[in-house]
Parts: sequence; C-alpha cells; structure tokens
Amino acid sequence: MSNDLSLERTPPTRTHWRRRVAAIGLMLGAIAGSGTAMAQTTPKPDWSLADMPSQAGRFFLVTGGTSGMGYEDAKALAAAGAHVVIAARNAERGREAMDKIRQETPDAKLQFEVVDLANLDSVRALGRRLGTTLPRLDGLINNAAVMALPQRGVSADGFEMQFATNYLGHFALTAELLPLLRKSASPRVVTLSSVAIHRGGLDLDNLQSDKAYDPYAAYAQSKIACLMFAFELQRRSDAAGWGIQSMAAHPGIAVTELVARGPGLDSEQGRRWAAGKDQLHSAAQGAIPTLFAATAPGAVGGAYYGPTGTNEMRGPLGLATVPTVAQDATTAARLWDASEALTGARFR
Repeated sequence: MSNDLSLERTPPTRTHWRRRVAAIGLMLGAIAGSGTAMAQTTPKPDWSLADMPSQAGRFFLVTGGTSGMGYEDAKALAAAGAHVVIAARNAERGREAMDKIRQETPDAKLQFEVVDLANLDSVRALGRRLGTTLPRLDGLINNAAVMALPQRGVSADGFEMQFATNYLGHFALTAELLPLLRKSASPRVVTLSSVAIHRGGLDLDNLQSDKAYDPYAAYAQSKIACLMFAFELQRRSDAAGWGIQSMAAHPGIAVTELVARGPGLDSEQGRRWAAGKDQLHSAAQGAIPTLFAATAPGAVGGAYYGPTGTNEMRGPLGLATVPTVAQDATTAARLWDASEALTGARFR
C-alpha cells in the first residue's frame, strides 16, 4: 500500500485560516522591509571560518557528521568552542571522526549518537536521549543525505529511501528536538538542500516515487521538500513564537562520498564527477554556506545560502536561487501536513 496521502482540498478550518493570516502578515512585512532584509541576508562573499564568532557554550547537533560536509561542520564548530553532537548510523566511524577532530582541537567537546534517519523509531529514540542529557540545543544542522540510489528502496517505515533519509527523517528529528531548541536564547535550524532542485519538482501525489522512480528526480524532490520545510518552519516559528531562525543552505557541487554511495563511481555521473572533481568545491568549501547560516550574526531566518558562481555549482557565498515551487506557502503547508501524517511527528 502506498504511503502517499490523499491531499485533496478540504474546507478551510480555523487552523488553516490562522496560518493564512500569519502568512499574509509575514509577506506584507517582508515587502515593507524588503530593502533592509536583502541587505541583512546577503552575506560577505568571502566569508570564511576566520569570520565565525566564538561558539563557546553553545550546543549543536550535526546529522551525518562522520564524513563530508557534516564532518567539516562538526570540526569547525568544535574548533570554535561549541559542544557538538555528531549523529550518524555508524558508531565506529563516529569514533574515528571524533579522533580526527581532536587531533586538531584536543579539547574539542564532542559526543556521538547513533541515529538512522530512515527509521523513525531510531529518530524518536535519539530525541528522547538528548532530551534527558542536553540542557538545550542552540543549533541543528540537518545535513545527512543519500543521493540518486540506482534502485528504488524503502525505509524501515516503508517510505522511498531518499525521501525518508533526506527529508522525513529530518522533519521528524526537528520536531523531536523542538523542546530543546526552544530552551535556547537564539536557536537556529539549518536544513541542507541541493543545486539539484532546479532539475526536479515536487509531486504531492507521488512523494514516495512509487508511481514512477527516477533516481535523480527522487533526489531532487527530497531536496525541494527540505527547502520548503526550512521556509515553512520559519513561518510557523514566527506565528507560534518559537524564536527559531530556520534557514536553508546548499554546497554547490562538492567532493564528498555521495556519488560513491549513490549512483556509484563506475556510473556515468561517477565518471563525469571523477573527471571534473578538481574543479569542484572541497567538502570544507562546500560547508561554508551551512556554517554561515548556523553561526554568522548576519544570517537571518527564511534565507537560502549557497555559492553564486556558474549555475551555483561553486563560487563566492551568497543568496541561492529559490525555485518557484519552493516559494508557494500553500503547497508548503500541504507538504507539512502530509509529513506530519506520514511520520506522526508534531511540532509543539
């Protein structure tokens, strides 16, 4: 049986009207102050780790922090003094990542937690553990991902694997950690999207890609959902007074393990990637938009950061291009409702 939900229009409830009023208010506010907002959200193009303020006393969680950009996020935050929770599936790789970070930052405050984002029981268990061990959470970086799996697979809960890992797992994890985030004086949630979103769309009637599966279309859909989630979380935080700054970021195209673990290095994309990887961002360069969003005083909720070079594949830091579908607050609200129903997660 499909895990997609029937998303036919229903008569607006009082909750729907409150959401629409809140969205209209946010839109009018953005229009009224558009010049100031643009100045605030445009980062310094050459922003680097040298510009990162001290993160001493702050608590962060990074998913997928054992390799690639997640590892670079964890390393940079630890070097800046933060207590960093690395959440990933493999405990051995977690220990190796922490050992490597401590070689450069001997006094790094690190903690590893096992989580499988493709298993909602695992996500809920992580939320329960952290709820009893952390005093608060100042930053959540929803980074972990799988890309372009050649064959359609399903998660422990029966969802298409890319949609489950990249989006639904992070949606549920953010809900689980909302109480900890709300204990922070200035919580931030940064959710990773991808330059690949411009090659795909969002089909609310085929969220699980069970009607037709294309590896790259499924990946793009999961990352469009991540971007829409980041924007919708900001709208709901503003309406409910959660105090969260929710932002999205993407790395352009960076040299990580995504290709090897997805389509494979012997695939057509893998061969193209290998031939051109000297022209791509390193994982450390790819992490800059995320780290800016997570730490910079000038980063603002509702923004989307990434490289500004050709096709946004690499280059100086700036505001990333938002596709039309991700700008639709009505569709984002429907996706949110569907995600709550699929995961059982509630934001409160």
